[in-house]
Amino acid sequence: MADPHFSKSVTFICEHNAHGAMGILINRPIEMNLEDIFLQINLEVRDKQRARESVYFGGPVHVDRGFVLHNPVGQWQSSLMINDDTALTTSRDILEAAATGNGPQKMLVSLGYAGWSAGQLEQELAQNAWLTVPAQQAVIFDLPNEQKLHAAMNLLGIDFARLSDGVGHA
Repeated sequence: MADPHFSKSVTFICEHNAHGAMGILINRPIEMNLEDIFLQINLEVRDKQRARESVYFGGPVHVDRGFVLHNPVGQWQSSLMINDDTALTTSRDILEAAATGNGPQKMLVSLGYAGWSAGQLEQELAQNAWLTVPAQQAVIFDLPNEQKLHAAMNLLGIDFARLSDGVGHA
Protein backbone atom coordinates (compact mmCIF):
# COMPACT_ATOMS: atom_id res chain seq x y z
CA MET A 1 0.00 0.00 0.00
CA ALA A 2 1.63 3.23 -1.15
CA ASP A 3 -0.61 5.53 0.91
CA PRO A 4 1.42 6.38 4.04
CA HIS A 5 -1.75 6.36 6.15
CA PHE A 6 -2.24 2.66 5.44
CA SER A 7 1.23 1.29 4.70
CA LYS A 8 1.95 -1.62 7.07
CA SER A 9 -1.32 -1.03 8.87
CA VAL A 10 -3.88 -3.45 10.23
CA THR A 11 -7.40 -2.12 9.82
CA PHE A 12 -10.40 -3.61 11.57
CA ILE A 13 -13.48 -3.11 9.39
CA CYS A 14 -16.32 -2.08 11.68
CA GLU A 15 -19.05 -1.55 9.11
CA HIS A 16 -19.41 -2.46 5.44
CA ASN A 17 -22.65 -1.98 3.53
CA ALA A 18 -24.04 -0.55 0.29
CA HIS A 19 -23.19 2.99 1.45
CA GLY A 20 -19.49 2.29 2.03
CA ALA A 21 -17.17 1.03 4.73
CA MET A 22 -15.64 2.24 7.97
CA GLY A 23 -12.69 0.85 9.90
CA ILE A 24 -10.16 1.59 12.63
CA LEU A 25 -6.39 1.14 12.29
CA ILE A 26 -5.37 -0.97 15.27
CA ASN A 27 -1.57 -0.88 15.13
CA ARG A 28 -0.71 2.83 14.91
CA PRO A 29 -0.28 4.30 18.41
CA ILE A 30 0.28 8.04 18.57
CA GLU A 31 2.23 10.07 21.13
CA MET A 32 -0.75 10.31 23.43
CA ASN A 33 -2.17 8.07 26.12
CA LEU A 34 -5.62 7.76 27.65
CA GLU A 35 -4.68 10.01 30.55
CA ASP A 36 -4.18 12.83 28.04
CA ILE A 37 -7.70 12.22 26.70
CA PHE A 38 -9.20 11.97 30.19
CA LEU A 39 -7.61 15.25 31.25
CA GLN A 40 -8.70 17.03 28.04
CA ILE A 41 -12.32 16.20 28.75
CA ASN A 42 -12.03 16.90 32.50
CA LEU A 43 -12.33 13.36 33.82
CA GLU A 44 -10.88 12.33 37.15
CA VAL A 45 -8.37 9.53 36.55
CA ARG A 46 -8.67 6.73 39.09
CA ASP A 47 -7.53 3.83 36.92
CA LYS A 48 -3.82 4.63 36.51
CA GLN A 49 -3.09 1.45 34.56
CA ARG A 50 -5.78 2.20 31.99
CA ALA A 51 -4.60 5.82 31.81
CA ARG A 52 -1.21 4.63 30.51
CA GLU A 53 -2.75 2.83 27.52
CA SER A 54 -1.97 4.23 24.08
CA VAL A 55 -4.29 6.23 21.88
CA TYR A 56 -4.24 5.26 18.20
CA PHE A 57 -4.36 6.94 14.82
CA GLY A 58 -7.57 5.29 13.67
CA GLY A 59 -7.47 6.70 10.15
CA PRO A 60 -7.39 9.97 8.26
CA VAL A 61 -11.11 10.81 8.57
CA HIS A 62 -12.29 13.01 11.48
CA VAL A 63 -8.99 12.85 13.38
CA ASP A 64 -10.52 15.29 15.87
CA ARG A 65 -13.08 12.70 17.02
CA GLY A 66 -12.58 9.76 19.36
CA PHE A 67 -13.68 6.20 18.68
CA VAL A 68 -13.58 3.37 21.21
CA LEU A 69 -13.35 -0.19 19.93
CA HIS A 70 -14.16 -2.46 22.85
CA ASN A 71 -14.95 -5.88 24.26
CA PRO A 72 -17.31 -6.83 25.83
CA VAL A 73 -20.07 -4.91 24.11
CA GLY A 74 -21.83 -3.50 27.20
CA GLN A 75 -24.54 -0.85 27.35
CA TRP A 76 -22.90 2.35 26.12
CA GLN A 77 -24.51 5.25 24.31
CA SER A 78 -23.80 5.71 20.59
CA SER A 79 -22.56 2.18 19.99
CA LEU A 80 -22.25 0.35 16.70
CA MET A 81 -22.55 -3.38 17.30
CA ILE A 82 -19.91 -5.06 15.16
CA ASN A 83 -20.44 -8.63 16.35
CA ASP A 84 -21.45 -10.45 19.53
CA ASP A 85 -18.15 -9.59 21.21
CA THR A 86 -17.13 -6.18 19.86
CA ALA A 87 -18.63 -2.72 19.49
CA LEU A 88 -17.49 0.74 18.47
CA THR A 89 -18.62 3.55 20.73
CA THR A 90 -18.28 7.31 20.29
CA SER A 91 -19.91 8.59 23.47
CA ARG A 92 -18.31 10.09 26.54
CA ASP A 93 -19.91 7.62 28.97
CA ILE A 94 -17.47 4.85 28.04
CA LEU A 95 -14.49 7.14 28.70
CA GLU A 96 -15.98 8.22 32.04
CA ALA A 97 -16.27 4.57 33.04
CA ALA A 98 -12.76 3.75 31.82
CA ALA A 99 -11.23 6.62 33.81
CA THR A 100 -12.73 5.23 37.01
CA GLY A 101 -11.88 1.59 36.31
CA ASN A 102 -15.40 0.59 35.28
CA GLY A 103 -14.96 0.51 31.51
CA PRO A 104 -14.88 -2.50 29.22
CA GLN A 105 -12.24 -5.13 29.90
CA LYS A 106 -10.55 -4.52 26.54
CA MET A 107 -10.61 -1.28 24.61
CA LEU A 108 -8.70 0.55 21.93
CA VAL A 109 -9.21 4.32 21.68
CA SER A 110 -8.48 6.02 18.38
CA LEU A 111 -8.61 9.47 16.95
CA GLY A 112 -10.06 9.31 13.46
CA TYR A 113 -11.17 6.42 11.31
CA ALA A 114 -10.70 4.99 7.84
CA GLY A 115 -13.63 5.46 5.48
CA TRP A 116 -14.52 4.32 1.99
CA SER A 117 -17.37 5.50 -0.22
CA ALA A 118 -19.83 3.06 -1.79
CA GLY A 119 -17.93 0.53 -3.88
CA GLN A 120 -14.51 2.03 -3.12
CA LEU A 121 -13.30 -0.72 -0.79
CA GLU A 122 -14.57 -3.40 -3.18
CA GLN A 123 -12.60 -1.77 -6.00
CA GLU A 124 -9.44 -1.64 -3.84
CA LEU A 125 -9.90 -5.30 -2.91
CA ALA A 126 -10.29 -6.23 -6.59
CA GLN A 127 -7.00 -4.43 -7.26
CA ASN A 128 -5.33 -6.49 -4.52
CA ALA A 129 -4.56 -3.34 -2.53
CA TRP A 130 -5.63 -5.12 0.67
CA LEU A 131 -5.21 -8.55 2.18
CA THR A 132 -8.15 -9.73 4.26
CA VAL A 133 -8.33 -12.07 7.24
CA PRO A 134 -11.10 -12.90 9.69
CA ALA A 135 -10.89 -10.67 12.76
CA GLN A 136 -9.45 -12.20 15.90
CA GLN A 137 -9.91 -10.61 19.31
CA ALA A 138 -6.37 -11.51 20.36
CA VAL A 139 -4.86 -9.65 17.40
CA ILE A 140 -7.03 -6.60 17.99
CA PHE A 141 -6.70 -6.26 21.75
CA ASP A 142 -3.98 -8.49 23.19
CA LEU A 143 -0.88 -8.33 21.02
CA PRO A 144 1.75 -5.60 21.17
CA ASN A 145 1.30 -3.18 18.25
CA GLU A 146 4.51 -4.24 16.53
CA GLN A 147 3.23 -7.86 16.37
CA LYS A 148 -0.27 -7.21 14.99
CA LEU A 149 0.69 -7.00 11.30
CA HIS A 150 2.79 -10.16 11.45
CA ALA A 151 0.04 -12.00 13.35
CA ALA A 152 -2.58 -10.98 10.78
CA MET A 153 -0.31 -12.09 7.95
CA ASN A 154 0.33 -15.40 9.71
CA LEU A 155 -3.42 -16.04 9.65
CA LEU A 156 -3.02 -16.16 5.85
CA GLY A 157 0.09 -18.30 6.07
CA ILE A 158 2.22 -15.44 4.76
CA ASP A 159 5.58 -14.34 6.12
CA PHE A 160 5.50 -10.54 5.93
CA ALA A 161 9.29 -10.39 5.55
CA ARG A 162 9.00 -12.27 2.24
CA LEU A 163 6.57 -9.82 0.60
CA SER A 164 7.74 -7.47 -2.13
CA ASP A 165 6.57 -3.91 -2.73
CA GLY A 166 6.59 -4.57 -6.48
CA VAL A 167 3.74 -6.24 -8.34
CA GLY A 168 3.58 -7.82 -11.72
CA HIS A 169 1.59 -10.06 -14.00
CA ALA A 170 2.56 -13.51 -15.19
